[in-house]
Parts: sequence; structure tokens; C-alpha cells
Amino acid sequence: MLVNKTKPTLSESIRDGLVELIVSGQLKAGERLIETKIAADFGTSQAPVREALRELEGLGLVESRPRRGRHVLPFVEQTIREAYVVRAALEETATRLAMLNNRLPLDAMRDDVADMHRCAAAGDLRAMGLASARFHRRVVVASDNFLLQRAWEGLQIESRTAITLVLTNPSLEHVAAEHAELLDVLAAGDVEAACLHTRAHQWAYADLPHDMHGAAREVRFPG
Repeated sequence: MLVNKTKPTLSESIRDGLVELIVSGQLKAGERLIETKIAADFGTSQAPVREALRELEGLGLVESRPRRGRHVLPFVEQTIREAYVVRAALEETATRLAMLNNRLPLDAMRDDVADMHRCAAAGDLRAMGLASARFHRRVVVASDNFLLQRAWEGLQIESRTAITLVLTNPSLEHVAAEHAELLDVLAAGDVEAACLHTRAHQWAYADLPHDMHGAAREVRFPG
């Protein structure tokens, strides 16, 4: 079942706040994360902090050590790139399945794109990431393939999208326009063109030194 998120839970807000601190370097590699202190900083109980930290462990940003607590791991941008390559393959397959079965929820996806334009106008980075994830999740759900959807969700799309937006600091209007262009291709009904565009859309965010055809390109991630 597809659920549209409009307001982040406490654990999501804490997770996103910690992601920004880690990616920006305000939380250093090796620094210990103390649940009580984080809870006090965010004005909440320890339960949502614990949930957020577990998710950050899954993203490879935090490590739990027996009898030593949780510590910040060195941020490795390569893991973000690799996730987008895997995501591209999953979403290309989802697009093919959804289109062959005529299941794409195009009207709902148009609403998502309109929401992205509103996010861009408001400069709301977090809401943009959620709207983007929602747009792509609709295609994955429309594939009607449980294992594909489970693999896609396992990539922790919303969290990785948030990290990518913090890293690249793109024009939010450009992000909205990219999704509008992808939607136009999907709505046109050419399955092969739609699959190619879907794959290219994610490979661009993979930020590799070459595109999916092997042509050289400029890497945008810093460092």
C-alpha cells in the first residue's frame, strides 16, 4: 500500500538532522553518539533517537561497537553512487513492468511533480526529497512485483536522497524539471524510451565519471 508522507516522524527528523551534521562534517568520524545527549538536543525521548541511529547504521553512517556505544563512521560517497546504480536497474525494470501492464498512476505522479515545483519555490530541500521518493515509489509499486519493491525499499531511498541533496546542493527547480521531463516520457507510452530515460535519470545521480554508455562525464560530488 502506498502511503504519502506529509510530516516527518520524530525519528525521521532526528535521522535527517544527524545526516546533515555527518555529511557537513560537524559530527566527525569516530565521534561517539550518546542517545541521552541527542534526545536532549532534539527535545525528545530516547526511543526515536534509537530508531534514527539504527537507520543510520543501515546507511553505513554509524557503527555500533559492543560496550563502546555508537560512533560516526567516515562518510563514503562511493556507497551513495553504488546505490544509485542499483536503483537505476530496479526502476528500469519497474518501469517496464508497470507500462506493459498499463498500471502507471500518471495523475498521481503529476501531482507529485506539482508538489516538487512548490517545494522548489519554497526552497524546502527535505520536502523535495520526499516528493521525489514518492514519485519513484509509485512506479515501483505499479510494477506489482513484491521482491522488486522490497529490494528498492531496502536501499533506504528517502534517506539516500536526502544525503544526495545535501551533498550536491542542486537547483531545486532543476530537480522538479527533471522529474517533469521523465513524466512526459513515461506518459508518451514508448516503453523502450521510458526505460532508457528512467535508467539515465538515476545514473546521472550516481555521479560516476562515465555515463551508462561509457562516455566520460564530470563528477559533481565534492572531493
